[in-house]
Amino acid sequence: MADDGTVMGRFETPDVEGLPEDLRDRIEEETDRAGFTPNIFPALAYRPSHFRAFFAYHDALVEETELEREEVELIIVAVSGVNDCLYCVVAHGALLRIYADAPKLAEQVATNHRTADINETHEAMLDFAVKLTESPERIGRRDFERLEERGYSRRAIWDVGSVAAFFNLSNRLAHLADIRPNEEFYDLGR
Repeated sequence: MADDGTVMGRFETPDVEGLPEDLRDRIEEETDRAGFTPNIFPALAYRPSHFRAFFAYHDALVEETELEREEVELIIVAVSGVNDCLYCVVAHGALLRIYADAPKLAEQVATNHRTADINETHEAMLDFAVKLTESPERIGRRDFERLEERGYSRRAIWDVGSVAAFFNLSNRLAHLADIRPNEEFYDLGR
């Protein structure tokens, strides 16, 4: 894949100026915060009603949770690695490096969280998220007990599962549209 500034390879990227005002405002807000426009925003603006629903749920997952932001990003990177989602591994890998203050962690987690430099509590959390990704029908009582033994409440376990499930959706949308990572993400948090 050549870096030619393409946002997504399989659908026409909408012109931000032609979008509804609420989408333009959200994209401008994210651009101001990041210093560039993350490609996920104009890509998902292809379907404005889906954009609104996607980011409303995303915001709830990262803002109204019992998890630390580092834990949310750990889950996203592990799930995205299992799903071979380049966009999410690169974009959320940058966020993980920033929130964890660990410049090598994202690549470790995306490749194999079981050998990453994480504690046993986070390994159990990621085992759960990956199992929910790869074989959700196999989630059982013992999986919950293992997380509870590590200090996760039922609400926190719900949050772990919700982040994993949402980013399975996100990964599939990124694959569907062939959303490309922004070059800026590669260097963040290093």
